[in-house]
Amino acid sequence: MDETTIITVSPNGPLRVSGNFVIKDGQGRDFDLSGRTMISLCRCGHSENKPFCDGSHGRQGFQSVVEARTLPPPPPKP
Repeated sequence: MDETTIITVSPNGPLRVSGNFVIKDGQGRDFDLSGRTMISLCRCGHSENKPFCDGSHGRQGFQSVVEARTLPPPPPKP
């Protein structure tokens, strides 16, 4: 069975992605993740290695604490 992909929103930090996943660029090409099963994606916008986190959130004082909640249902498709 395939491992589930888990995305964790880190308080005042990145999105941590773990499990079985593929990351593609805007042209649909895969990033070579060199076998990694966990990566961090930038949320603050200051990383020099976008879309990956380089720890800039800490140096920039990025703050965002998110708690899980239920999203409203998507609008019906026409």
